[in-house]
Amino acid sequence: EAVVTAMVEIESNLPFDLLGVDSDNGGEFINSHLYSFCQKRKGRKVQFTRSREYKKDDNAHIEQKNWTHVRKLLGWDRYDTEEALEAINDVYNDLRIFQNLFQPSMKLFKKIHKGSRLIRRYDNPKTPFERALESKEADAAKVQRLEEIYRSTDPFELSQRIDQKLGRIYKLAVRAKQAPRETPPLKRQLRISAPQQSRSPAKYLNFKKTPSVSDETKVK
Repeated sequence: EAVVTAMVEIESNLPFDLLGVDSDNGGEFINSHLYSFCQKRKGRKVQFTRSREYKKDDNAHIEQKNWTHVRKLLGWDRYDTEEALEAINDVYNDLRIFQNLFQPSMKLFKKIHKGSRLIRRYDNPKTPFERALESKEADAAKVQRLEEIYRSTDPFELSQRIDQKLGRIYKLAVRAKQAPRETPPLKRQLRISAPQQSRSPAKYLNFKKTPSVSDETKVK
C-alpha cells in the first residue's frame, strides 16, 4: 500500500497524464494493490508491465538514477528510523524542484555509424521544465504552477539548503561497528614459528671480491 500511496503522489505532481508503469519483479510492485491502482480505476486505465528477470537493461534509464538521485547523495549507509525517513522525504521535495527546474540535460536523438566508429548526436541542453513547456500534452494548470515556483525560487539558495539538509541526514545514518579483524590461526602459527630475519642494513651490502691485477695475471 505504501507504493500505491507514493504512486498517487507522483501522479498528482506530473504535468502530464500517467500512461504506464513498468516495474521490476519485486514483491513491492507485483501485487494486487498496484495492479488495482493501474487497472481498476475510474476513467483511463494505466498500462502495467514489468521487466524481465535479471535484465536491468530493460529499465536502463531508471537504473541510472540509482546513482545520480540516490547513491551519489545518500551513499550506501543505512537509514532505518522515522526521523531519517522524514528528513529524506523533505530533502527530495527540494531536490525535485532543483533537478527538474534548474538542471539541464541532453537527449540522444541520432546515432551515425562510420565504419567502426559510432557517433552520437544530442539535442541542446534543456531542463525537464523547459521540455514540459514545449509539450502539447502537458497540463496547462500544472505547468503554470511550475512556472510560478521557477520564478520565485533562487537556485543558489535552494542548492545551499539541500546541502544543509544532506549534512543533517548523514548524521542519522546507521553504521555498523566493525571490530578489527583477527589474524587467522594458520597465519598466527606461521608468524610464531618463522625465524626472525635480520634487519641489519649490512645484509644488503655486496662483499664479492673483485679480481685484482695480480689475479688477472695468474689467470692468464
